[in-house]
This record gives sequence, C-alpha cells and structure tokens, in this order.
Amino acid sequence: MSRPSFDFKRPGLPQTSSRIQASKILNVDQPGGDATNIAYSPRTAWRGTPGLTQNPLLSLTHPKYDLPETLVQNFLSLGIRSIYPWQSSCLLGRGLLTGEKNLVYSAPTGGGKSLVADVLMLKRIIDHPEKKAILVLPYVALVQEKLKWLRRIVEGVHKRGKNNDSNMMFSQRERNHGTIRVAGFYGGSKTRQSLADIDIAVCTIEKANAMLNTAIEDHSITTLGVLVLDELHMLQDDHRGYLMELMATKIMSLEHEIQVIGMSATLSVRHGQIILAGPDTNVEQNTEIIAKWLDAKYYESKYRPIPIEEYLVFENGIYPASSSSAFLKKDSESDAPGSSISKPRPCRTITLSEHAALKSPLVNAVAALASETVRSEYGTLIFCSSRKGCELDATLVSEVMPTAEELDQDIIEARREVLSELRSTSVGLDGCLENTIPCGVAFHHAGLTTEERDIVAQAFDNGVIKVIVATCSLAAGINLPARRVILHGARMGRDFVGPALLRQMRGRAGRKGKDEIGETYLCCQKSDLEAVAQLLEADLPVVESCLVAEKRGVNRALLEVIGTRLATSEEAIGDHMRRTLLHHVSEVSDLSGVVRSTLDYLISASLIAAESEGTYKSTQLGHAIVAASISPEDGLFIHEEIQRALRAFVMDGEMHIFYIFTPIQSSALGDINWKVYRDEVDQLDESGIRVLNYVGINPGTINILAQGGSLKETTSAEINIARVYRRFYAALQLRDLCNETPVYKVARKYDIPRGAVQNLAQTCDGFAAGMIKFCERMGWGMLAAVLEHTSDRLKAGARAELLDLARITFVKSRTARVLWENGLKTVRAVADADPKDLIPILLEAQPKKLRLHSDEEKRYREKVALKADIIINSANRLWSQQMQMELDDG
Repeated sequence: MSRPSFDFKRPGLPQTSSRIQASKILNVDQPGGDATNIAYSPRTAWRGTPGLTQNPLLSLTHPKYDLPETLVQNFLSLGIRSIYPWQSSCLLGRGLLTGEKNLVYSAPTGGGKSLVADVLMLKRIIDHPEKKAILVLPYVALVQEKLKWLRRIVEGVHKRGKNNDSNMMFSQRERNHGTIRVAGFYGGSKTRQSLADIDIAVCTIEKANAMLNTAIEDHSITTLGVLVLDELHMLQDDHRGYLMELMATKIMSLEHEIQVIGMSATLSVRHGQIILAGPDTNVEQNTEIIAKWLDAKYYESKYRPIPIEEYLVFENGIYPASSSSAFLKKDSESDAPGSSISKPRPCRTITLSEHAALKSPLVNAVAALASETVRSEYGTLIFCSSRKGCELDATLVSEVMPTAEELDQDIIEARREVLSELRSTSVGLDGCLENTIPCGVAFHHAGLTTEERDIVAQAFDNGVIKVIVATCSLAAGINLPARRVILHGARMGRDFVGPALLRQMRGRAGRKGKDEIGETYLCCQKSDLEAVAQLLEADLPVVESCLVAEKRGVNRALLEVIGTRLATSEEAIGDHMRRTLLHHVSEVSDLSGVVRSTLDYLISASLIAAESEGTYKSTQLGHAIVAASISPEDGLFIHEEIQRALRAFVMDGEMHIFYIFTPIQSSALGDINWKVYRDEVDQLDESGIRVLNYVGINPGTINILAQGGSLKETTSAEINIARVYRRFYAALQLRDLCNETPVYKVARKYDIPRGAVQNLAQTCDGFAAGMIKFCERMGWGMLAAVLEHTSDRLKAGARAELLDLARITFVKSRTARVLWENGLKTVRAVADADPKDLIPILLEAQPKKLRLHSDEEKRYREKVALKADIIINSANRLWSQQMQMELDDG
C-alpha cells in the first residue's frame, strides 16, 4: 500500500515586509488627528427593549403562550431568554396561537421575524399531534440552516396527547416517543421520506409545491396543519415566485383548517398595527393586498434589536446615508457654472494612499473601512458584484490586516485549524483561501462547495475569520451578521441591485449580543453617485402576481389544479382563480380572458381534455408533467426529447442516458467553454457521436462557436436549440462525475467553479426524481429504472460496483475507489477495519499532493484519523441494519 509523500512547507502567514498599509479615516473636525477609534468610541447603552420585569409577556413561559417547558428550555439554551414586544403583540393576536387565523407580517432582517413563525408552527404541531407542517424557504442553504435550528429546538419535545393508544394512525414507535420529526427536502437531500413520515417538512419552493400536489392527489392533505412561506417577497420572482402563489392558492381553495403564515423583511408596508383584512377593508397598501388575498391578519414591525448607522462613501468622503437625496440635488446644482451651492460636508474622510493597489478611491475606502473594523476587534462583511471581485477584494484586504506579530498565538492556531478543515474536504484547499485565511479574510460565493462555505461561515461566526467577502446574490442566502457591512459598489454584475436586495445586504449589520451597534457603508464611484442616491431613496417594489399570461405561470397553475382534481369544472376553475393574488391585482374581466385562453392552450397541447358539461381532465402527459413537478413548457420539451430517444436509443454507451438525465433549467446548466466542448466532442466514441446526431447537435456548429461565434437565443426555436447544446455540455460533466472524476477535476476540466459542479449535481438529483415519476406515469418503466440507477451513481460519484460502499459516511467517488483497490470492497470489510489501517488509505484518496510543515501534518493527520473513526462507525451501523433486515426477513 503506497503512502502519499509530503512536502513540508509552512502555510503563509501575514508578514510585515510585503504588506500594504491601510489609509487612515479622519474626523473632519480633527484634520490632523488619528480617528481610528472615533467610530468605536464608548456609546450609551441602547435601551430599546423592556425587560421581563417590565413586561411578563416577553417570557415564553407565560401561560398565554402555553408552550411545553422543554421547548422553552431549548429556546433558552440557544440564547432566547425573552422575546421582543412586537413578537409578543403579534403572537397574541386573536386566533393566531390557536391556528384559526392566517398571518402576514414584515420585520427587518435581524428583527426576530423567524421566531414568530417557529412558535406558531410548533404550537400547532404540539397541540394537534395528527397535524403536519410545511416550511418553505427559497434557497438550499437556508433550508439546511433552518433544519439544524429546528432539530435543536424540538429535541426532547413531545406532542400533547401523542401517547393515546386508541389513535391507530401512528406506529408503535411514535406512540412510545411522540417526538417531533423534522426533515429537509431539497435538491441533493438524501431523505426518501414523505409528508406522512414526518411532522415538519423544511422545503425549497419546488419541493414544497410537489409535496402539496402529492398530498392533494392522495387525499393526505387533511393532515396538513400549517404552511409557512418565508421570504414572501419572492412572490414576484420571475422564475419561481409563481410557485409560492400556486401553493397558497391551493391551500385557500381547500375546505380544511390549514393556517398560512407569510413573512418577509422586504415587503412594503406602513408602520403600524395588526389588521384583519376582510371584504370590507379599504386595502391600498401592497402588503395589505397580500393579507386580504390570504384572508390574514397582518403585522408590521420596524424594530431592530441593534440600531444601524448607514453611510454613503465616495471620493474618500463618508456621508450619512440620510443626506443622499439632498446631496444628489446639491451635487447636480453645484456643478453648474457660477453656482454658489456647496455640497454636504462629509462626517469623516479617508486619506489618500501611496500604494498603487489603493489608488482607486473606491478600493481605498473598502480596504480602510475593513482594516479599521478588524483592528477594533469586530467583524466585517463585504459585498461584491462578482465571484472574481470577491477573490480580488479578499486578497487585497488581507494585505491590510494585522500582521503575525500583532496577532495572538491562539488566533493563529485557530486559523491554521480552519485551513486544515478545508484541506480535508473532497476538493482540497483553495489556493486563494490558503493565502487569505491566515490574515483572517475569506470569500464566500457560489463557486465554493457547500462544505467550504460552511467551514468559512462557522469560522466567521466564531470570530476566527474577521472579514468575509461575498457576492451580492448571496445576501439573501446567508445568515452572517457582522458589526460592519461594506458594499463595494451597488451592482450585481453590470446592473445595479434592487431596493429589496440592497435592504437585505444592509440588514446584515449588527449582531445581537455581540455588537452595541451596526454600520453599513455603501461605497461607490462618483460616476455611479446619482444612481446610488436614487437607490437609497427608492421604495421597495410592489409585489405583483407572476401568473400573468406573458409569464406563463398561469399555464402551470391550471394544469396542476386540473391534474390534482382540485377543480375540474369551468365554474370551479373560475372560483379557484378568484382565490389567486392575480385576481386581487387585476380586473376580473381580464382574468376571465386569461383563464379561457389558458384552457385553450392546454387543450391544444394535449395536456388536458374537455369532457361533457364543461368539465376537464388531464391527459396522461398532463398527469406526468404534474407528477414530475415541472412547467407545461418544460414538460412538452422533455416529452419530445424522450420520444425521439425511444425511437432510436443508443444502448451501447452511456451518453444518451446521461443526456436524458441532465436538467433543462438554464440556472443549472451554466456557461460553456466552447473550446473545451469541442475537445470533448472530438474524443467521443462512435456511440457518443450517434447520440450527438440523435439529439440534434452539429459538431461543426461547436467548432464555429469555439472560434468565437455566438449561440443565437432570440426565437423560441433558437432557445430550444441552445438548450440542447447546453444540456449536452452539462451531460458530459455528469458523465465524468458518475465515473469517479472528483468535483474539483471536473471544475478544472470544464472551466467552471467547483460550486457550480456541485450545484449541477444537486439540481440533477431533484430533476431526476421528477423524471422518474414522469416516466412511470407515461408507462416507460424501464427508462425510469435506468434513471434511478444513474441517480444513485451520481449521488455516489462512482460506478455501479461502488454503490454499496458509497452508502458509508464520507465515502464517495475517489475514496470509494481507493478503498476498493485496497481490498475493502464491502460495508462489512470497512466495518471490520482498524482505524489505523484506514488512515493511509484516506491520505491516498486526497485530491492533491500536500506540502505541509510538521505541525500542520500532525493536525491534518488528526483530522483524517477522526474521519476514519466516523467512516468505520457508519459502516458498523449500516452492517447492523443490514443484518437486522435479514433477520426480520427470515
């Protein structure tokens, strides 16, 4: 057994000689003074929240909440000793704790909005043991985070009346324990449970909609007690928002007592009170329209436990953000010839830098503000417009951080530990992070894998990493509050961010219990000043329905309603549509026309069929599309692709099945390196070339595009052709993943971020589950079986013979192959192995040759030894379960 060699080289630590000095930030009233500590001068404690002695209702132990003691203690163990007055007022609204009334509410980021929904949801589940809950979140990262939180909250909590032996709906194990079971449902999740198997389902939008459709179709929807829609402003998202509207509308159309709770930090509401929306309410505000649609009470809070100071920064001046509108007017007028109007004075200024890297006032400001915060022992979150910008900023900011001589040995060791953790991941240690983390700086964007992002986030939360640079698009998908938030420009790519995303980024400032204040600094170039000032003054956008005809969401809405038989007659369909948000924001006459034209489209596409007396039913294809939880347009495209494949399926190779297996969503397919594409096509065998021909790809076109041509995507026909080309490029990546090529090598080969490769695999997992249902409903059982096998291979990242080994924790792809090659070919063999014998095998499986100092090698080996123990324990559990199943079968 060969042992990998080590090149001993100490990881980089911040040195004094080659580093850049950050510019000073001065108070305008003290031109020559050092203002380093001005922003952090002692402040009077902010007394915005009354204590329990002033208001007993701020304790969750109060009888009015009637919560189990164990649940309250779990909240306490997680730092929630009391609630805020607005939370108490909201929870005690009439009919909310009993589940009789729906609720729509808005509260700032960090203002405690999630706790209200958690309490209402758990109260419903605890008091009604037969009821289930679905909690909907927009992003996988948020689902995973919420899953961990809820499992800690419900630990040891029992449902009331759950031990009633007369209730035969529950298994013996449930009657004995009565605990609350929480599971996550998202692309890439391992759970195979259904709503019937758990109490709380934490889902992405797509998974939640599919779960609701299944529950309506099999009549298990009666067990649903509460639906929670977090990030309710996502209703207006062009790609996914309409699914939230579909879910809520279905619930509103059912004659069951299902409580709907919707919340957001970026809904446009007026400051105030709890309001019961009804048919006679004069509804003008956008959020009140949403509340009326959901027949809900609505509540709005502007409370933040940590006060926020906001600033606008440009041309080395720092101005209060509240002066942006006045500044904009004076700036335009003061530039006029002969104008005597002066611009507002900055409250602080940033000195010019002599370093070439900091010549830009914008970059200079970002570096100076980050340095000032860290040297005052606080954390900083910097938002950037692109992934590349994140890495550049992280590298530059790391150069102005405290040097090794200024750091405690404990923090140096802690940062080395973070490097060791990253080094032990399946993708190894990123070169840029290797240089920046010793300085206390890291980046966090979608180009990193989930494991890398989790390690970085945890290190930041623990105070080991002081600065994180993240993309703007991750502002809604991460929960990393910091003392100071710095926006490096206000763009996402080339375009300016919207008011809602800007509010989410700024809302990350201030950490309860750690900071007495939060600060946001929007740094911009002078050329962007007018647009940025307008952005700061802009109102939040009005949330609108995405079921309008031009967005095609209504096609899916009616197909799902008819497919689940929630409404089949014209009268019932019309009644259902009057329960949509669309009905509340459009004229009834327009809505009737939309319904009629949509039904005609679904009939012409053979997705539904008209029956006698004005009723409709879904066709086999329509049923398959609903079961797969995809849009009608995507379903028709897939149906055409599979029909073509079944007429001439290439059986003597894998490429055809990988192509069918590949998602069609553009967000999952990513960009194409046409030169890489050309090289991969050139290396295809004869069966692969036949697949190209069958799916409609011309190698000559790829060659033209590799030489600088562009893929046209103007007409619907061109868009579909482009989708085929993108899909096949992604299929090549999936082929490599299933054939044991590690994620980091696939990323390097196809010139895409490793996080994008992981995202493709996760998206593919969810897509494959839908395709299996699609094929089963269409009667294509053999194809469904092949897709399921391919899905198992993708999860394992391995060929068929390694699937059994890949069930073991931490054993995937390369690790499974190395175990196999070293004679550990079964779960039992791994279970019987000695951890000491496993260590050199795991070292052999690492992604690249390591060059470590002796103490780093020791730390790294400790990580590997811990992983070896976990692997053997996992194998023992699997082997025990297998033996128990064999005994039960016997």
